[in-house]
Amino acid sequence: MNNPEKKNKMATESVSKLVITMSLPPIVSMFIQSMYNVVDSIFVSRISMDALTSVSLAFPLQMIIVSLFVGTGAGISSLISRRLGEGNQEAASKAANHGLVINIFYSLVMAVIGIFFVKQFTSIFTNEPNLQNLTTQYLQIILIVSFGSFITQAGISILQATGNTFIPMITQLVGAITNIILDPILIFGWFGIPALGIRGAAIATVIGQFASFVLTMKILFKDSHLLNLNLKGFTLNYKTIKDIYVVGLPAIIMQALASVMVSGLNIILISFSSAAVAVLGIYFKLQSFIFMPIFGLAQGFRPIIGYNFGAKNKDRVLEAFKTAIIISVSIMFIGTIIFQVFTTELLSLFDSNDEMMLIGINALKIISLTFVVAAVGITISTTFQAFGKGILSLMISFTRQIIILLPAAYILSRFYGLNAIWYSFIISEIISVGIAIPVLFIYLEGIFKTWKN
Repeated sequence: MNNPEKKNKMATESVSKLVITMSLPPIVSMFIQSMYNVVDSIFVSRISMDALTSVSLAFPLQMIIVSLFVGTGAGISSLISRRLGEGNQEAASKAANHGLVINIFYSLVMAVIGIFFVKQFTSIFTNEPNLQNLTTQYLQIILIVSFGSFITQAGISILQATGNTFIPMITQLVGAITNIILDPILIFGWFGIPALGIRGAAIATVIGQFASFVLTMKILFKDSHLLNLNLKGFTLNYKTIKDIYVVGLPAIIMQALASVMVSGLNIILISFSSAAVAVLGIYFKLQSFIFMPIFGLAQGFRPIIGYNFGAKNKDRVLEAFKTAIIISVSIMFIGTIIFQVFTTELLSLFDSNDEMMLIGINALKIISLTFVVAAVGITISTTFQAFGKGILSLMISFTRQIIILLPAAYILSRFYGLNAIWYSFIISEIISVGIAIPVLFIYLEGIFKTWKN
């Protein structure tokens, strides 16, 4: 179980090589995951525009699920990597076991919401009976059978924290490929299976998540990867829970802010047309091709920074951060070019009508101008998580999405109309990153003074 080579590679290997090798697998897996999210919407758009709009309306609640498992995963990964950096394997193992139990609890809560409260959620955004019905059908399945996504993410966070990013890539690929294969079969009723419509899209998603869950658990408990994973006789340790949520809770809130932001934008946009809501949903599906690899990069470099932060190695912390900035900015620059040059082709994937095309071309061209700046903001936020300073990471996100973006979108919509709303993304990114950069430098200057390098 105690493999020194595995345990110490985050302290001994070339940092730039380590960031690349540890980030490449999650980048690939997140890219594939974004692909099946987009494929899901492409197939749904073939049912009707109402079906596509209902998926857009469901998106904020799905983001709540993502916020729980990604945010908690950040807390788990940060704590494990820092404890391993300190040489405390027992505490790292305890964090891993608690992470699994916490995510099991989450899945039970989501099942209850899916059974009893989905209709109340959909009624917030639309009074149109068909949209309410379609959104409810989709969300109920996603929520009731969410245990696969929650527990899989806990296992992925545990593996990544120990420096193992290849196995998580494989498990996520299995889920994504399963979803892509099943989508058209279940939505349109191929091979003698009844056509299930939007329910088929949801069922394909949860089956893919279950496939990832089975493989992740088999690997996780077959080889504990430096950690002692055993839920038999498990007892809660409140200090461990507190340590997880020091990073995890701000990360959860930070992720959930995206749901609040999208919900607010949907309310603003639906006052213009349902096509505008559908366009926003399409944008978030398409930008996941660009942003998901950045989040994959974050999963790869966060444990490196966390480990070396725990070991008080200033040079390796800084080198990992610089390498991550270079890679993330490069990915986002390519993404900006794609969105600027192939705007019409991207929207055409979703069977967009003339109204959606008119709205969407402006939206994608304007918002994509923020990508490079967003790369810097995401890297800084992830670095604060690696340091165990989740509140600072949360403050950056809260400033961007709630304090700046939503008010700007509302004001621009009232005075300048629909097309002006998209400029709120540019305003919020520039201001929030302008705040985040000096905050990071001030923090680093203070913390490095306490280290003896």
